[in-house]
Amino acid sequence: MGAQAFIALLRAHGALTRQLNAQLDAEHGLTISDFEVLLRLARAPDRRMRRVDLAQEVLLTASGITRLLDGLERAGYVERDLCSADRRVVYAVLTDEGLAKLRAAAATHFGQLE
Repeated sequence: MGAQAFIALLRAHGALTRQLNAQLDAEHGLTISDFEVLLRLARAPDRRMRRVDLAQEVLLTASGITRLLDGLERAGYVERDLCSADRRVVYAVLTDEGLAKLRAAAATHFGQLE
């Protein structure tokens, strides 16, 4: 019975994720992962996080977070910032445009969750 319950949970999660992702994309041009990154940056001090920390928080690899952030940077929602004390450290910074996009998407996305 435990395995069946787990499989049902995975199916429900997958179906819900696909539905919410499709709605976010259709209404705001964002994926759930995009939305989560914007949300985490909005909640971070100074709306910035080290890219490596952000990757860990959203459960992506280094290359996965790079691809995701590249798209958000091209859209103008996120900027890259270097650390003056350590050139190996790169920050992702939420722009004003990114914050506005997040607020617009959150208004409908959180409504859909309810």
